[in-house]
Order: sequence, then structure tokens, then C-alpha cells
Amino acid sequence: MAAESLTALPTFWEVEASAEWTTIEFISDLHLDEGTPKTFEALERYLNNTQADAVYILGDLFEVWVGDDSRHEGFEARCVDLLSEAASRFKMGFMAGNRDFLVGVEMLKSCGLMALSDPTVMIAFDQRVMLTHGDALCISDVDYQRFRAQVRNPAWRENFLARPLDERRKAARHIREESERRKREQSAGEYFDVDTATAVRWMHEAGTPVMIHGHTHMPGTNELAPGFTRHVLSDWDADHATPPRIQVLRWQRDGLTRITPQ
Repeated sequence: MAAESLTALPTFWEVEASAEWTTIEFISDLHLDEGTPKTFEALERYLNNTQADAVYILGDLFEVWVGDDSRHEGFEARCVDLLSEAASRFKMGFMAGNRDFLVGVEMLKSCGLMALSDPTVMIAFDQRVMLTHGDALCISDVDYQRFRAQVRNPAWRENFLARPLDERRKAARHIREESERRKREQSAGEYFDVDTATAVRWMHEAGTPVMIHGHTHMPGTNELAPGFTRHVLSDWDADHATPPRIQVLRWQRDGLTRITPQ
């Protein structure tokens, strides 16, 4: 992949929060599927109890999404029902991740979710914050960036979605298996983080001193450069992690805080 395609600046779309809002919350990387029932239940409890004015999902809500026609039955239908009910009570937004990049207009429309471009600059509480899933910034993961360019191509998307649903599910299982194989081949403790210089360039060009992203499953807050801070969202795992990992990033006028919903 050409270096310029990895470092070219994206379009910085902007979303302005309602002036009446007092609390905005962010989650990502829940990787929901039938094999994670406790994580689904944790999300259900959170959405039923949050007092936020808006909840934004910054990618990888699902472990895999093979097309909006899958939403009519089974586990996917349960997810649609949960999201639809929550979106009837407060604002919800969705940004695609590397696992659920095929979530489309029909799915979001049926749930009442707002589509967020990646990246998006959110304006709230007299501040500007950049929201991104984070995978596009992990440019050192060259193999993944090649894959990302392929599957985000409209022609690839059209061809894939034209295949029968069962065939798409089988293809998705293969992709997941390959992803797990690559993880096993990585050295202990090795992971691909966002490229600092590229992230700071995005933030500088968009006039956003703060960035919120997921993807890396390495939650924390750190200064990328003087005056530029990032907050990495936690992944969720109530099925295999001990203790369970369930965390929300809450944004209010006095700043950003991490909370563990009950």
C-alpha cells in the first residue's frame, strides 16, 4: 500500500451536541455475538440505566456483521430490539469499526441510530473532541491496512453483499480465524498502536486537542504531544475476563471520566 494513502488527511466531519445536554457517553469494542451472552446482558443493563443524554458507539459493537439483512432473525434481531428501545429514550450514534464495517443505512435506520463518519469532530461544552475507531491510525499494521483498503472499497462491498447470507457468514468465520491466527503469531505483549505523528496531525488540522478512540483494547489516557491528549476506550468482556471488563467514558462540562456501570 502506498505510504501517501496511509498518511493522507481524511475529511473531518463535525457534529454539534444539543445545548441542553449535560452528559455524553462513549463505548466501543463490545464484539457482541451469540457466544458472549454476559456481555450482551451487561450492555442491556447499561442502556437501561444510563442517565446520559447521548451514547456514541465508536466501532466494533459486533464481533462481525455480514450485512443488514442479517438483522431480521436470531441474535442480530435481539441486538436490533435492544438498540431500538434505547434510541427511543436518548440519542445514539454509531461509528463502524474493523469488525462491523458492513453495518449499513438500513440497519441504523431500523434502530434509530445516527451514523458517524470516521473521524468525526464532536462539539460540546464549548470544546472540540475528535472521535475515531482508531484502526485507520494503526498504520504500522501494514497487512491490516491492505485488508482495510480492500473491504472498504465500494465494489468489494457490493460484491460481498450480493452473495447469499449463509455464504457471507462462512466467509466471516474464515476472516475471524485468520485474525486470531495473526494475533497468536504476534510476540508476547506486542500490539499495534495508533501512529502518534499521524494522530497529532489529524488533531492539529481539525483543531481538536482531545481524541477518543477504541480498537487497541488498551484503555488509558496519555499525552501524544504537548497540548494533544488521547483517551483510549476499553473493550468489554463480561464472559471471559476476571473481573469483567465493562467501562464507559463519560463526558460532561467539567471533563472526561471513566465509569464502570452497574
